[in-house]
Amino acid sequence: MRNGTRDYSIDRMEAPATAAALRAEGLVKRFGARRALDGVGLEVAAGTAVGLVGANGAGKTTLIKCALDLCAFDAGRVEIFGVDSRQAGARARLAYVPERFVPPYYLLGREFLAMTLELAGGRFDPERARSLALELELDPQALERPVRQLSKGMTQKLGLAACFLRETDLYVLDEPMSGLDPAGRVAVKSVLARLQRGGRALFFTSHLLADVEELCSTIAVLERGRVRFRGAPAELCRRFGDANLERAFLACIRSNAEPSTVRA
Repeated sequence: MRNGTRDYSIDRMEAPATAAALRAEGLVKRFGARRALDGVGLEVAAGTAVGLVGANGAGKTTLIKCALDLCAFDAGRVEIFGVDSRQAGARARLAYVPERFVPPYYLLGREFLAMTLELAGGRFDPERARSLALELELDPQALERPVRQLSKGMTQKLGLAACFLRETDLYVLDEPMSGLDPAGRVAVKSVLARLQRGGRALFFTSHLLADVEELCSTIAVLERGRVRFRGAPAELCRRFGDANLERAFLACIRSNAEPSTVRA
């Protein structure tokens, strides 16, 4: 502990220098007789952006929850920067925003940001928070209002601000564009692109394939708990003979091919 904050430097030193930001191998998650994840293998290399796409119920949120030790899995292994994901120290180098983001309704926006930063061992800087709010197209006055008074889009931007205020190596975002208007989407994509240019790894789910195509070097298609494709968005289009990524995605998930035959 340093100044009341846990020191994760030991955990960082244990991780191999060349370790992937996130790696899942043979991941299986069962809900009764149903396999929500059926032997998933996936890698997010350090400093890269990977988009996870799939239809509703494909297993995207379950995969993220298992990877972050928010949900136990039945078989397989997940490592975050070379550290077993079930160790608390594995999460020292990431920030996460869930799909159903609901901050404490009674806090002011700035109080929520300060709380999340302090829990992560950081220090709240009001000016930096205001600057990021402007970058995200969030009126800084919203930080002085109770969370219960904020719209869905404003609440989503608040959660993203809390995530981005923490300077770390991996950002995991489940549907980060949820509830955002076009201006908000453009603003969030701008921040994500800036983080990626700075060498940060991004791993996010989205139903907006145009955003994935714009931001990600790798796309992973999940269907019924299995990875049907992983590779460059352009390769997915070539593989299924369509220049439009959305149509290529639909062809992929409707294909009867085994996952191993459609990987890049």
